[in-house]
Amino acid sequence: MRKVRADERGGGSIGALAVLLVLGAVAVVGILGNRKHAEAAVDLSTLTGTSTQMTIPSAPLDPDPFALTDGLVVHPRAQTALYSAPDGDAFAKIGPTQFGPTWLPVVEQSDGWLRVLLPSKPNRSTGWVRDEGLDRASSAYLIRVHTASRTIELFEHGKSLGSWKAGVGAQQTPTPPGRTFLLGSIIDNKRSASPIVLPLGAHSPTLDTFGGGPGTVAIHGWPRPDVFGAAISAGCVRVPKVALAKLQKVPLGTLVLIDSK
Repeated sequence: MRKVRADERGGGSIGALAVLLVLGAVAVVGILGNRKHAEAAVDLSTLTGTSTQMTIPSAPLDPDPFALTDGLVVHPRAQTALYSAPDGDAFAKIGPTQFGPTWLPVVEQSDGWLRVLLPSKPNRSTGWVRDEGLDRASSAYLIRVHTASRTIELFEHGKSLGSWKAGVGAQQTPTPPGRTFLLGSIIDNKRSASPIVLPLGAHSPTLDTFGGGPGTVAIHGWPRPDVFGAAISAGCVRVPKVALAKLQKVPLGTLVLIDSK
């Protein structure tokens, strides 16, 4: 009887393993190819750009609009498709700039996909982006606006940096509740009421425009102190100078939680 050499023993197993490895590699290449094909199939020129000026009715709404996040924010380096779900349909696109660089808070993650808050109407709009072609950062800050007590709070790493009385929306023109984010930071010395304006990714639910703009809600100052602690604005949040000076240092994309407390 012929003796089986050590290198022959298990040869069938080695051969089967090699076949499995090859098949696995082919499968991975196929998956990656499908992803690239799907991305290539999206014609960005046919998609509506998402901005504070636009309304995107097909955007999925935030499923947990008062929840905290872990602080992750992302910046698209170029025009990027927005999807209704991971591997879902593309419904719009987001560009790298709004009021300066576009930084969006991530509210959900799923195997190569990120769900972000959007700056467009309706309020609480979200979209899924592929986790590629993005710059990542983390904001340690959180801004809370309480419309019932008419206060605004600023936190860093969960530690309070201050709480101030604020002017909020009047009953007919309320400040919209839910989580949004710091969309931009503007300095316009022509604005006598407040040269510093911090636009949010939210809009008035009752007004289509503020002074010719798209009704974007913002945090800004006010020259008269009697408005702080009053429900008096068209939806924006009016804050004292000391608060605005601290809020101006907060990075774009930082989460802003607006509630009725």
